[in-house]
Amino acid sequence: MRTTPVEPPPFFHRGPSPLTRLTFFGLLSIALMFADTRFGYLEGIRTAVAVVLYPLQRAVQVPGEAVAYVAGYFASKSDLEAENASLQASLTAQAPAAQGYPMIVDENKRLKALLDVQARYPGRATAVGVLYTGRDPFTQKLFIDKGGDSGIKPGEAVIDEAGVVGQVTRVFPHMAEVTLVTDKDHAVPVKVERNGVRSVLYGAGAGRSPELRFMPPSADLQPGDRLLTSGLDGTYPAGLAVARVATVDRDTGQIFARITCAPMAGVDRSEHLLVIGQATALPTRPSEPVEADTAKKGSRRSRRGG
Repeated sequence: MRTTPVEPPPFFHRGPSPLTRLTFFGLLSIALMFADTRFGYLEGIRTAVAVVLYPLQRAVQVPGEAVAYVAGYFASKSDLEAENASLQASLTAQAPAAQGYPMIVDENKRLKALLDVQARYPGRATAVGVLYTGRDPFTQKLFIDKGGDSGIKPGEAVIDEAGVVGQVTRVFPHMAEVTLVTDKDHAVPVKVERNGVRSVLYGAGAGRSPELRFMPPSADLQPGDRLLTSGLDGTYPAGLAVARVATVDRDTGQIFARITCAPMAGVDRSEHLLVIGQATALPTRPSEPVEADTAKKGSRRSRRGG
């Protein structure tokens, strides 16, 4: 029995073969590229297609850009938080140094001034530090960190960059006691810088200003006068600043004026001091010629009686 081939339905008709179509479109592409390269015929078409497709391109890019923006926002926020925390920690670590900077600058100024004072007394000045103040509230004393082992001796003057602080009164091997000029049992021979008037500055105790005692109301003293060491006691070198006259009360009803002073040195705040060694000892005071005067008086009486 003989069969006839079945023809495919019309809707399955394939048209030209794939090889034919490949050849056609390949030649068409080559022709278009040649025409575009040679004559630029497709430039306008390309521009029109780009304009038509731009909204579609943007619509496709927007979701990706949105995702990248959100991710970048949170990433930058996280980085900023981490950087802020790091800067805060660094600031906290540097805070003590920053707060102490003015104190260090002020201390350096005082130390420089103290070195300038030390240069005036070569070989006789010893730099010391303050350990603590005395426990007795009725005395004005402090203790320094050097003593007999460093050559400190009782009676030596103690100063800071501004003036006289006090005098060494007791010496231990590794520390020493200093009695301040404000102590009620301390006295410093002074003179007025303006006119050279001599007097003695007496301490008045805790909470009270030192005084110039036994000065007549007519004494040439004014508020603001600077008082310097006179050097008459052999303890304090002459010319050291001691105090400044604060008040002068001449109408006290007494035979002496009441004169209060303000110490120029930091008696209650200095941390670094100088101990000034005593200068060459003063010659001993000559003895009073008691016997010679008695003999002279007796001879005079005998002559009068004769």
